[in-house]
Amino acid sequence: MNNSTNKILVTGGAGYIGSHVCNLLIDNDYDVTVIDNLVTGNKFLVPRQAKLEICDIADEEKVNKIINENKFNLVMHFAGLIRVDESIKKPKKYMEYNYEKTKVFLNICLRNNLNNIIFSSTAGVYGDSSIHKVSEGDNLKPLNPYALSKLKVENFIIAESKKNKINYIILRYFNVAGADNKMRTGLISKYSTHLIKIACEVALGKRKKLIINGSNYDTVDGTPVRDYIHVSDLAEIHLKSAEHLLKNGKSDIFNCGYGVGFSVKEVVSTLNEILSNDIKTEVGPPRHGDSKSLVANVDKFKKSFSWEPKFNNLKYILNTALEWEKKIKD
Repeated sequence: MNNSTNKILVTGGAGYIGSHVCNLLIDNDYDVTVIDNLVTGNKFLVPRQAKLEICDIADEEKVNKIINENKFNLVMHFAGLIRVDESIKKPKKYMEYNYEKTKVFLNICLRNNLNNIIFSSTAGVYGDSSIHKVSEGDNLKPLNPYALSKLKVENFIIAESKKNKINYIILRYFNVAGADNKMRTGLISKYSTHLIKIACEVALGKRKKLIINGSNYDTVDGTPVRDYIHVSDLAEIHLKSAEHLLKNGKSDIFNCGYGVGFSVKEVVSTLNEILSNDIKTEVGPPRHGDSKSLVANVDKFKKSFSWEPKFNNLKYILNTALEWEKKIKD
């Protein structure tokens, strides 16, 4: 199969994860078009070989024209707002951007027979997982408006798949971190709530200290536990999902993580080892909407695709994040 005959539309391709996936698709000879309104995305993260269309996903006229003229084989939908803290303050905004606009966009896709869809969802749909690893069939109880907006899109896609001939892969991301080892792209955000990004900013003197949000959780050391996946492994999961759908593979939902949890303090102490000195931390109040532990059961994707991660190493994740942070000016 000549991949260049496969045209992929990527919404949010100027963002952190979307731009990594664009690079990997192009590395594998796919023809890539990006739709991004650049509200949170960054133009210079889009690979130059991709075609960038600056517009909102809910701009019916423009999006219809782009899809109509290009005859894409598959769409990857990353576009959306991702800050849990902001979603708690502005729940309506998150419902509008992440759910209502996505519905408009997906309906345009379906009207144009663009019916292979890969959707970026979140592990946040599981809510507080206590100590066990969460599996795709577990109960869903989102703790914040961000996670709820993603779950509503999941439900919309599943409902549409029963009515239309639509094929989907829903990917539930755990904590995505690190940067491309060629330093082509990484996380750029002035308002990041990502632990690893903030810790790297403190390490490089861009920020004075790291606030640890809560230290009385029922976990190994009282700080929240998360499953960190390197963004390049996550990009490969998207590539494999795309290949699957393009071969008429069946629709499914998969967790994207490593199945290993690290507490906030463990992440900080691993970074301190790399730096050979300690970054400044301070314990603050727990964040509303945070779960104490979220670790993936990743057996389903591994078995379905005979997949093994390449970058399952916290030090490697931290090193690439640190190198990227040195490179960017923000």
